[in-house]
Amino acid sequence: MRTVEPLEYYRRFLKENCRSISTADGSALVKLGNTTVVCGVKAEFAAPPVDAPDKGYVVPNVDLPPLCSSRFRTGPPGEEAQVTSQFIADVIENSQIIKKEDLCISPGKLAWVLYCDLICLDYDGNILDACTFALLAALKNVQLPEVTINEETALAEVNLKKKSYLNVRTNPVATSFAVLDDTLLIVDPTGEEEHLSTGTLTIVTDEEGKLCCLHKPGGSGLTGAKLQDCMSRAVTRHKEVSRLLDGVLQSMEHK
Repeated sequence: MRTVEPLEYYRRFLKENCRSISTADGSALVKLGNTTVVCGVKAEFAAPPVDAPDKGYVVPNVDLPPLCSSRFRTGPPGEEAQVTSQFIADVIENSQIIKKEDLCISPGKLAWVLYCDLICLDYDGNILDACTFALLAALKNVQLPEVTINEETALAEVNLKKKSYLNVRTNPVATSFAVLDDTLLIVDPTGEEEHLSTGTLTIVTDEEGKLCCLHKPGGSGLTGAKLQDCMSRAVTRHKEVSRLLDGVLQSMEHK
């Protein structure tokens, strides 16, 4: 039975490799058990939404290609990829990890669009946790250049020599559980454990222990006591994952 308490557990099964894609504005590779996900963030210009002229965009997309598992096929995104993409979009919106107002360059004229592409390289279950970790790590090393609007030409002027990090306002961390025999809870389930389970549950919390998102796609129900136990484990796991991620980012700064 897996537990979320020992720090050694995370040292074995969670490895972040930030800035792993040199052509992206921010990137990270996360290995969680045998599941590996790489996230690349690309920033582009766009006109702000008409109904929200002071906001930018964050556009996530999750790709589960055949190379990561024989269960996936080529062609349009399958159901699991679509569900995972929507889950990441919900995490971004509910946690307010990035305030869209921070992405506005000139109200009504110009804003940043952050395309967050998550690609699974190896699939062995627990894709939601891995994608959430990879997204957070990638956003934390995104650097955007200073942009000003020339009043005479109305064109954007980019200063590549003056860059600043994104203002990552919260640190959402996902914790997934598999329910076996309607009673047993397994943390960080493998693909086989997910297949054998009677239900799954994913809880996303922030650094204050607040619930950002809860994802339960049907399956067995949980008692209030079991759900509270899952919440407590999710809060504990958040502390351990945050500690590891902070250590990775600090080691990058010293390079």
